[in-house]
Amino acid sequence: MQVGIRCFDPHQLAQAKKFGVTILRADQLDDVPADIFAGPLYMSIDLDGLDPAFAPGVSHPEPGGLSTLDVLKLIRRIKGPLIGADVVELNPERDLQMTTARVAVRLMKELAAAIVSRA
Repeated sequence: MQVGIRCFDPHQLAQAKKFGVTILRADQLDDVPADIFAGPLYMSIDLDGLDPAFAPGVSHPEPGGLSTLDVLKLIRRIKGPLIGADVVELNPERDLQMTTARVAVRLMKELAAAIVSRA
């Protein structure tokens, strides 16, 4: 499942359909089914999915993304075992105030806590 997607081309949609990937826009957070959080779960957070107001230090900033709080809420919905996680797409050259780096650290701390507490 991909959450927070804002733009995609026909090829990407075809690939998602081929591999059974559900794509939800940032405004569809309430549509993420609860059972997906029952685990086991691997969560990958792409910082490009956040709105540039929260994560400007990415290679492809695009308005209309998730907030930091939106992502924290998704992490906190995890009930089953979190078997691994990553946070990707930080571009330090574009993160002049280290805003995105701070967000990435916060998200990694939350993910690490989720891994430990649900082990």
